Amino acid sequence: MIPIRQTLVKSDIQLSYLEWSQGQEPLLLLHGLGDHALVWSSLGAYLAADYHIVAPDMRGHGESSKPEKDYSFESAIADLETLMDKLGWSSAHVVSHSWTGKLAVIWAKKNPQRVRSIVLVDPIFIWKMPEFLKATFPVLYRFLSFLKGMGPFASYAEAEQLAQKLNQYQGWNELQQQVFQAGIEQKPDGSWGSKFTIAARDGIFEDVMRVPGFTSPIDTPALFVKSDKGLNRQEWQLKPYKTNLNNLRLCQVPGNHWPFLTEPESFNRTVAAFLAECK
Repeated sequence: MIPIRQTLVKSDIQLSYLEWSQGQEPLLLLHGLGDHALVWSSLGAYLAADYHIVAPDMRGHGESSKPEKDYSFESAIADLETLMDKLGWSSAHVVSHSWTGKLAVIWAKKNPQRVRSIVLVDPIFIWKMPEFLKATFPVLYRFLSFLKGMGPFASYAEAEQLAQKLNQYQGWNELQQQVFQAGIEQKPDGSWGSKFTIAARDGIFEDVMRVPGFTSPIDTPALFVKSDKGLNRQEWQLKPYKTNLNNLRLCQVPGNHWPFLTEPESFNRTVAAFLAECK
């Protein structure tokens, strides 16, 4: 099933989203930093018969508005709750990746009545970060795979050549090509670069550093999806989730930080099985 592109108009921004409306059970799919809703194409099609699925481009990403400031968790959660209100949803299951894994945990603590269950796909930065780490952000921006594709690039061909070497596009299949193409644009000066903005990158990292993910235990049913070659490989990385999520399940799937792009079949089955148990 092909999703339909929709737009939510708020007073401050417009939020673009993909919608698979064949099923009934509400399900939100939240992409990670620098990505956009199309990364969930395979999972959305796989679950479409049983769920009413919405995958937004988070503010600063994809086809959504790109404000110069206000990239706090609070604003992102407000966007999602406004979107749910428009859809007539009082609550939803939430699948989150990377940075939005932290967002989902904060949301489940802040407004538990909104979140039926959470799937955390290789989440990162769960703790509040020490202030001195802010000085390392420029290094992180150059190192992290999902930020290397921001550009600028002299041509589309140069951007695509780099993309084929990035972890999220290992295998360079049709879906990955579509995701890459939907996330890049030609700039007014003729160069090419990501639709994800520097203002969004800096604003999100600022709040990721400032706000702790866990402040007390959470009872929401949760699945932690650990990838073979993902970022969460050590026990100390899993400990905060095991400690603070009272209803946690852990599973391991093949692939890297983007299993939904690199090993979608196994990933889709894993998520479907968990969500079926949470209905």
